[in-house]
Amino acid sequence: MTTFILDVLEDLKKQDRNLSELIFILPSKRAGIFLKNQISQVVNHTIIAPQIISIEEFVEDLSQLKKTSNTELLFVFYKVYLELTKKEDQESFDSFSKWAQILLQDFNEVDRYLIPQEKIFNYLSAIQDLKHWSLEEPKTEFVKKYLAFWNKLNTYYTKFTEELLKNKTAYQGLIYREAVENIESYIQSNKEKQHIFLGFNALNKAEENIIQELLQNELAEIYWDVDKHFFDNPIHDAGLFTRQHFKNWNFFRDNDFNWKTNHYSEEKNIKVFGVPKNIGQAKFIGGLLKDLQKEDTDLKQTAVILADENLLTPTLNALPESIDALNITMGFPLQSIPLASLFEQIFQIHKKANNTFYYKDVIAIISHQFIRPLFRKENTDVASKITNTILTNNLVYISIDRLKELAPASSEILDTLFVLKENRVKSMLKNCSNLILSIKKDLDKNKALNKLSLEYLFRFNELFNELTRLNTSYNYIQDMHTLHSIYKELLSSATLDFQGEPLQGLQVMGMLESRVLDFETVIISSVNEGVLPSGKTNNSFIPFDVKLQNKLPTYKEKDAVYTYHFYRLLQRAKNVYILYNTEADILTGGEKSRFITQLELEGVHKIKHSIVTPKVEACFSELIEIEKTVAVLNKIQAIAERGFSPSSLTNYMRNPIDFYYQKVLGIAEQEDVEESVAFNTLGTVVHNTLEDLYEDFVGEVLTVEKLKSQKSKITERITHHFINEYKEGDITTGKNLIIYEIAKRYVLNFINLEIDDVQKGNEIKIIALEDKSIATLKIPELDFDIKLTGKVDRVDSYNGTTRIIDYKTGKVEKNQVEIADWEAITTDYKKYSKSFQVLLYAYMMHQENKIEFPLEAGIISFKNLKAGFLKFAAKEEKKKNTFITQETLDNFEIELKKIILEICNLEINFIEKEV
Repeated sequence: MTTFILDVLEDLKKQDRNLSELIFILPSKRAGIFLKNQISQVVNHTIIAPQIISIEEFVEDLSQLKKTSNTELLFVFYKVYLELTKKEDQESFDSFSKWAQILLQDFNEVDRYLIPQEKIFNYLSAIQDLKHWSLEEPKTEFVKKYLAFWNKLNTYYTKFTEELLKNKTAYQGLIYREAVENIESYIQSNKEKQHIFLGFNALNKAEENIIQELLQNELAEIYWDVDKHFFDNPIHDAGLFTRQHFKNWNFFRDNDFNWKTNHYSEEKNIKVFGVPKNIGQAKFIGGLLKDLQKEDTDLKQTAVILADENLLTPTLNALPESIDALNITMGFPLQSIPLASLFEQIFQIHKKANNTFYYKDVIAIISHQFIRPLFRKENTDVASKITNTILTNNLVYISIDRLKELAPASSEILDTLFVLKENRVKSMLKNCSNLILSIKKDLDKNKALNKLSLEYLFRFNELFNELTRLNTSYNYIQDMHTLHSIYKELLSSATLDFQGEPLQGLQVMGMLESRVLDFETVIISSVNEGVLPSGKTNNSFIPFDVKLQNKLPTYKEKDAVYTYHFYRLLQRAKNVYILYNTEADILTGGEKSRFITQLELEGVHKIKHSIVTPKVEACFSELIEIEKTVAVLNKIQAIAERGFSPSSLTNYMRNPIDFYYQKVLGIAEQEDVEESVAFNTLGTVVHNTLEDLYEDFVGEVLTVEKLKSQKSKITERITHHFINEYKEGDITTGKNLIIYEIAKRYVLNFINLEIDDVQKGNEIKIIALEDKSIATLKIPELDFDIKLTGKVDRVDSYNGTTRIIDYKTGKVEKNQVEIADWEAITTDYKKYSKSFQVLLYAYMMHQENKIEFPLEAGIISFKNLKAGFLKFAAKEEKKKNTFITQETLDNFEIELKKIILEICNLEINFIEKEV
């Protein structure tokens, strides 16, 4: 295909120009690589390569100044600010940086467009005075300070630029202004040089002056890349700037305007796809590229343009494996790599000067992929030891001293991570640098495998070295909050550059990198309002009307820049695929871009527009099924011989997969720190407290005096068991204190209920507490015996009737211990699991001859204590039988054998239930 660069070179060849003697000036460095490559296609003999530079390099050379970073500019500006501001009125660096960054952008614009500084800043000051408070007398201190700020803008600018020029450094706008000042002397010194400007569109006033001076002195040629369709249409924004240049530049009154091409109207295949979400777009690009490969599309002539550069990572992950050559022009954001999350966590724990650290922060840091290896001592995983101790002892907050107790051999790395000395800012910077060196030392053990990680580390080392240099040179960073802000500012602009073959394979780039370049097949993503174009933003102190008056760019000009880049990609392309996000997002972009609507309304090309509905497969769309093998059955037999407990059997009834994971595979549930007391902990504390209070009464009849004597022990026993179960967790404040008081109230209310029962003349005799039962169940179909084990909370005699009691701290209703259909007792977990448990206790104790009829079994629910003892009842026709008889146990045994046979049946797999 023909390209703009190739057309320019062919034109220069026709003029018999010596390419080696020319200086090519381009909008970006990226285009220079393609230019150099295409020179080889035009010349048929060996030549010396011409000088190829970007416009920014050229202007920097003209100005004799070196561009400096935005962060460095901020520090220099603060130095000037302090010199010009009374001590009592000086703001902190952190506060200053909020408005200073906006002002620096305005300085940059004012200089790039060569606006007389004093004129515009005095004008802004006068506007504020007139607009707000000029007639108010007397002026408050706040008003005076506000107006003083506007009056100082010109002084700020003058002193700031003087400081920069003194050190031969500058921001982009100042470089342009100085370059314009120096253009005359440059022309006088370089009368033999010929400059070729190509591919430009929107130019600031400084660039216009420089190029026009060179053109007027016959030291330059300029080639525009604009289509007649846009240029000849007075309202089409893609031709806005070139029309202005053609109209306003004196040079074009007597010289040709090169060029207005006619490629846009050529036949094109343009397809527009609405795709939901960013990840959807990335996956769609991957699928599209796979289809293009099948159609033998030349990927060397294919570009993926990411209007939203956040799509880079998901797009790279979605690329087909069959793509063997790839070039990525965009840098990978440093803030997206794993080390960024580590340093962010370290900053977060140190932003407040605390002596203890939240357990989740500690675990996150010591478990980080770059930190965990530093805690390995003689094949011992110290990080796991610390984590397990935190979880086991319920440490919500942990001190550095406690951490060192747990890992004495790792005290040095613990100091680096968690200890800051008196000067917290310097200490933080030193610790981060030392941490990087420690990680490097570990990674150096296997450099071949850790090349990428070492590259990450190198870039962060550069970043912290720069922070240290800035702090040492200026000493303006006084607190952790400010340091964190500057760190994030540096990190946001830092990228990790990819290495690739720039002239081979698929090209992945941002919108600006596509300038001057042409491709046969173009895929453009995120063509949404707010992304392409970026929409209205007014991050400036200069009002819109003042910008118009001084011919400074507004959002309209910014939109026109995006319009040009978008349409220029389409000019020579044959196949165009435009993607937009159908799910409008207020933060990252809205509805489909106006560019798509404009394409459709223009009618130059037939646009195929379709909405993509991705095939979304729901996670776990099919229930998990685990096949029972002989090995699994052997494991089940071993469990059966040790003993099935009521909880293990009800666990199977609830969900067989949970039984498989926990009992067969032995996978315990993930432990976690209880920041507030969990329900199971509360239940254990109440159970154990009641056992303590009643253990002296086993074998005795309860009396009012005995029961009342135990009330004074409640607080001590509850506290003891909370410490035992909740370990080092705090129960003295907040929600935990409430739960602690609830536990005391549960026990007190229960004892009061018992006192009330005894006072009514009922005889209660304690037979056993926490009674362990073991029973054997023989099932003819199995060639091994089944053992049943369990622990009953309490067995007592109530007016001569034996009662089996199970305590529940949760709420249980009467209907949950009543059964009408015996088959449902093992199939309806939610309704009958409580009945199953108490009957299994009764069954085991009867097997052991520990109890005699008449017999009752049931539950005491502490959340439903008014209901008293909730008795199991078998509904028979219209009657309820609350007594457990031999018939009751026989009916239960039938269902018990069924559930155990199901567990032990090789033909019945473990199938997940929807819980």
